[in-house]
Amino acid sequence: PAGKIVAGNPAKITRDLTERRQTEEALRRSEEQLRLLVQSVTDYAIYMLDPDGRVSNWNSGAQRFKGYAAHEIIGQNFSRFYTPEDQAAGLPRQFLDISARTGSFEGEGWRVRKDSTRFWASAVITALRDDSGRLRGFGKVTRDLTARHAAEEALRRADRVGSCVRSPSRTQIPTKSPRPR
Repeated sequence: PAGKIVAGNPAKITRDLTERRQTEEALRRSEEQLRLLVQSVTDYAIYMLDPDGRVSNWNSGAQRFKGYAAHEIIGQNFSRFYTPEDQAAGLPRQFLDISARTGSFEGEGWRVRKDSTRFWASAVITALRDDSGRLRGFGKVTRDLTARHAAEEALRRADRVGSCVRSPSRTQIPTKSPRPR
């Protein structure tokens, strides 16, 4: 009833409040530890997206890779990290849709920094759902693999040149200058 004081066991009420405060403090410490971990990682861009693909948080690795400070990028759509060609093809939205449908999406491709330079990225997008299964957003982890990609391309080119030199075809590349006759 409104306005009526209900008597209870003061010791039980105090114990319940103490347990609640301890639980809340443990949760706060756990959240702080997770935040510190994510913020300290600089070799990976780790950030979250809302269900529409807008950036909702940003770590120092993301700032290092992509060039945006948190205040510049939070609230912006993550499609800006994709090449104009990939944007025109609708790939950013497709990747979110795949992740929402299957739980995650993994891929590699060119991405764009704030200064418009490109880098080769490996990315994982994970759908984040609440206890009822409702999509709450996405977690995204990106790694810059530009150096590895360049090395692989160099090996492929060397392999192609090597196969042309060894090939008995008419398109052989001479390894020595022919002697004049």
